[in-house]
Amino acid sequence: MSTTTDFATCDLCDAHKAGYAEGDGALRVLPPVFASYGGRRKFCGPVLTVKCFEDNSPVKVALESPGEGRVLVVDGGGSLRRALIGGNIAASAAKNGWAGVVIDGAARDKAELAACDVGIRALALMPMPTDRKTPGQTGVPVLIQGVWVRTGDWLYADEDGIVVMAARA
Repeated sequence: MSTTTDFATCDLCDAHKAGYAEGDGALRVLPPVFASYGGRRKFCGPVLTVKCFEDNSPVKVALESPGEGRVLVVDGGGSLRRALIGGNIAASAAKNGWAGVVIDGAARDKAELAACDVGIRALALMPMPTDRKTPGQTGVPVLIQGVWVRTGDWLYADEDGIVVMAARA
């Protein structure tokens, strides 16, 4: 059983490479396009998914609820025009026990994110906040950089990359 510190994504890939698929399967690896912004460099946990576009309302709602060691995976459509997480929401995530957040989109408030005890991966930084106009969806399958991620999957992130598995390793 893994905790937030006793795994390595390279070891997971070595042990489970027979189940590897480039988009769907027992072992999935996200492309190396995510930068690390949170205070926690290594994290893992069961996934909760959110799908939204340039409106972080469902991200905020999720991260203000009890995290219970989960990882929020956000399908932001890869948009770099508006940040889906910033310092205040990241502080809520840390306070509420979230292990991490992976955003297929942008983040903001780099210094504030680094001060939060939560893992945060995003494509880039963008100072522009979101526009509150589309509510988004929670708990739906999401396609993150060509890789399917579902609520209930397990996500592992460290310095070498991000691995998604259908079950806990």
